[in-house]
Amino acid sequence: MGYYDHDYRNPQKSKGNRSRSFLMGLTGVLLGALLVIFATDFGLFSGDLKPNPNKDAAGDTEQNVTNETVNVDVNTAITEAVEKAQGAVVEVENIQKSSMFSQENPTGVGSGVIYKKEGGKAFVVTNAHVVAKATQIEIALADGTKLEAELLGSDQIMDLAVLQVDGSKIKEVAEFGSSSNLKPGEPAIAIGNPLGNFPGTVTQGIVSAADRTIGVDPNQDGQPDWQAEVIQTDAAINPGNSGGALINIKGQVIGINSMKIAQQSVEGIGFAIPSDVARPIIADLESHGKVLRPYMGVEIAPLAQVSRYHREQTLKIPNDINQGVVIMGVQSNSPAGKAGLKEFDVIVELDGEKVGSPAELRKHLYSNKEIDEDMEITYYREGEKKTTTMTLGEAEGTGE
Repeated sequence: MGYYDHDYRNPQKSKGNRSRSFLMGLTGVLLGALLVIFATDFGLFSGDLKPNPNKDAAGDTEQNVTNETVNVDVNTAITEAVEKAQGAVVEVENIQKSSMFSQENPTGVGSGVIYKKEGGKAFVVTNAHVVAKATQIEIALADGTKLEAELLGSDQIMDLAVLQVDGSKIKEVAEFGSSSNLKPGEPAIAIGNPLGNFPGTVTQGIVSAADRTIGVDPNQDGQPDWQAEVIQTDAAINPGNSGGALINIKGQVIGINSMKIAQQSVEGIGFAIPSDVARPIIADLESHGKVLRPYMGVEIAPLAQVSRYHREQTLKIPNDINQGVVIMGVQSNSPAGKAGLKEFDVIVELDGEKVGSPAELRKHLYSNKEIDEDMEITYYREGEKKTTTMTLGEAEGTGE
């Protein structure tokens, strides 16, 4: 009594036994699956008993798990070029006296390039408009050191000026390269002090055009006084960049940043004075305080501005002559006076080359001629075409 034979089968209990068998089988499958996962995770199939280092406690894969610092080499030709030239680019501060309290206040900030160190002095080139009307000039080095600067000379036509400072604290001098072999598309890097608040700013672009010519109007009378040869670049040049360096991929100065086209619809058009054009101007300003240029001794105006009435009644030139330069005055005892030129003569050629504007006359005079050199002039007087030869003198100011 109370004992059951082990072969005894109770229908209800048999059904429960089948359920338990099913559950035990399912449990075995799950345990087997977990064992496979466990073995794979710990490398049992490969004989490796170490945990996978790329798995966390929850089994999720972690990316870039390392305690070591990864060093990335960011040096490029551009960073090396900037490193070579950046220390030689300085801030230039224009300080002027206040008319009310006679106090000196900074009225403008630009940039400059240290191009030479000699005899305990250092020399800086900048734009003439950066230091115009300054009663005092200071430069700030890359480390923040400020030095008082002396203006040795400036040239309004080429918009260049040379400063001199104490060279004892100057450690870096820029290397000038040649601008004569520049190619459109090659890298161009501008370094300067945009807006007067961001010294040492670097912007990168390309040489958009290596030999662009643009009209320059330094006296702002609405007429170009000079056709400047410039490098066009899309490297960002903003106010305050004026006088800074445009460098090539070798870190050499190929231009002095000068201007940009500032119109709402225009972007990425900036200009720099080519280094090969700037060199002789810098040398003259450093040595003489001015640029030694030949001059004629005349006051001139474009024929294009003369009304048809005065062309016919005053100048009496042929109707087919539409381009030329009108002499509005002749200085006494000047090369022009000695050559017999007079008021209202209309110059149409210099040395056999047509001249259509004052800018073209100056370009021929300043680029192609030397002091004491002869120049042939073709002109009209009272309707008659004439030719004369003058011996050019040395300009004392900015006149022709």
